[in-house]
Amino acid sequence: MSILSWVNSPKDIKKLNTDELNDLCAEIRELLISTVSKTGGHLASNLGVVELTVALHKVFNSPVDQIVFDVGHQCYTHKILTGRKNEFSTLRTEGGISGFTRPVESEHDIFSSGHSSTSISAAVGLARAKQIKGEKGKVIAVIGDGALTGGLAYEALNNSGNDNSNLIVILNDNNMSISRNVGSMARNLTTIRTSPRYVTFKSKIQRGLARIPKIGTQISRTFTYINSKIRKKIYHATFFEDLGFRYYGPIDGHDIDALIDVLKAAKAHNHSVLINVNTVKGKGYNPAEKNPTQFHGIGKFDINTGEPKSSGKNFSSTFGETICKFAEHDGRICCVTAAMAEGTGLCEFADKYPQRFFDVGIAEQHAVTFSSGLAKNGIIPVFAVYSTFLQRSYDQLIHDIAMQGLKVIFAVDRAGFVGEDGESHQGVFDTAFLNSVVGLTIYAPSFYNELGAMLYESIYKTDGASAIRYPRGNERYMPENYEYNHQSYSVFGDKSADNCIVTYGRLFSECCQAYENLDNTCLVKLNKIKPIDESVINELKLCKDIYFYEEGIRSGGIGETFASILLENNIKAEFHHIAVNDEFIKQASVDSQLKHYKMDCQSIIEEVGK
Repeated sequence: MSILSWVNSPKDIKKLNTDELNDLCAEIRELLISTVSKTGGHLASNLGVVELTVALHKVFNSPVDQIVFDVGHQCYTHKILTGRKNEFSTLRTEGGISGFTRPVESEHDIFSSGHSSTSISAAVGLARAKQIKGEKGKVIAVIGDGALTGGLAYEALNNSGNDNSNLIVILNDNNMSISRNVGSMARNLTTIRTSPRYVTFKSKIQRGLARIPKIGTQISRTFTYINSKIRKKIYHATFFEDLGFRYYGPIDGHDIDALIDVLKAAKAHNHSVLINVNTVKGKGYNPAEKNPTQFHGIGKFDINTGEPKSSGKNFSSTFGETICKFAEHDGRICCVTAAMAEGTGLCEFADKYPQRFFDVGIAEQHAVTFSSGLAKNGIIPVFAVYSTFLQRSYDQLIHDIAMQGLKVIFAVDRAGFVGEDGESHQGVFDTAFLNSVVGLTIYAPSFYNELGAMLYESIYKTDGASAIRYPRGNERYMPENYEYNHQSYSVFGDKSADNCIVTYGRLFSECCQAYENLDNTCLVKLNKIKPIDESVINELKLCKDIYFYEEGIRSGGIGETFASILLENNIKAEFHHIAVNDEFIKQASVDSQLKHYKMDCQSIIEEVGK
């Protein structure tokens, strides 16, 4: 009988010895690989934190001790160990468990996390709240997978203070190291300092010194001062020590005994602690170890070979190919990404033009302001970023780009529904917040050829900043003999029809199929959605009903702007705005999401044709 079969909660782990814990880790890895091969997900990072997660639940008592994962996609082992083992096969599927931590799923998921670098900030707040309320328990922030390249993490470290006695930060260093602690002395001293005997002995000595009349307190302070100086000299950990942390590391993140010892030491400490753990992304699965980037976030794949089951041309790869062609003839073009070179299709650009490629890490705010500096000195920066991550740089977009009147191109990938990644990753907010940015032009291609053409127009024919937003995956249905007209909008059908469908982006394919099956209906495709060319209103004067389909949030979206233009021009038609209401979108396939929000072809036929 497997060990995992009877591990149903963190309490069960506490009964296991070292050999059993190692066997449990092996079984968890098998489950991770088997499941993600069928559902897709973040595999490499989760394979790297199996032992660490098991050790955390061995030592601490969740949820009294609160564990915050950063990025939340490192939580798969945590989910398995906290009562969701039997549901793990539903990972990232409609109605199943999320690929990120979600408090609605379990009391053990303390904080909802989809974006990077938030764990320490949340943990500092959680720890302070425990202190204020006098509650027991530690708060543990597990930060890694490059999340310490995000500035928010440093803001939190700076704010953590010296008196956060219930705060523990674990830096999971998987080859994105910030530490120089590789010497044998540092490793050996860490082993001594984390042994239970040493911790007990040190505690007794400090208490004994404090009891000596008159001079005890001063001796204890001197002892602590000298101890701190020696630690800094050996560990080179001045940065964390100066911020008020007790530093332990480096620790082998795949050595259960070493992990348990250091976590016990941290738990016993009456001071904030930072533990540096070294792990291997993709640990235990050879294809993932060899190519952790590919297996960071992967779709379904063949377990035996590691080969993805779906690949080929998509909007991201089309963008990458196109920008390479432009850069070949224009030395001013540079590309910027925030740790997403592969996801945004920029690997080829990085290889061909390394001097003009900049991966700034998980630092979207810096990426935007950095781009503004490039633009100010005559470069044409193209920032390729997922819609959901662009949200993090709204302030910089307004102040450092738009207000400066600078020419920066935003290639907004994963716009609209993205499917199984769930609430935190749906790209439905960019139209609303970009719509409010003064002077910004927004293009919305529906097909690969339009993406290339609109990218060209953004670079060479558009003043100021512009954004080209395009969906995840492949292009959809294209009408026979369709050609992009290089205008701000296109009109199909009889303008005197009673009904008119207006849309943009990916939804044009769904709306076009519906239009071809409807009578007394015309179709307007917006190619440029900001600013809206108000001459389009002349095309709609005879319409009785206008149906605006938008794969984005309703509030502040393009549909609301379009409605206001209709009103200002005294168009009397009945306006119907089909968009995402005031809600977050749950995980499901894109097709299912389109159907749920009545944006698929059949739903459009039923709505317009009723």
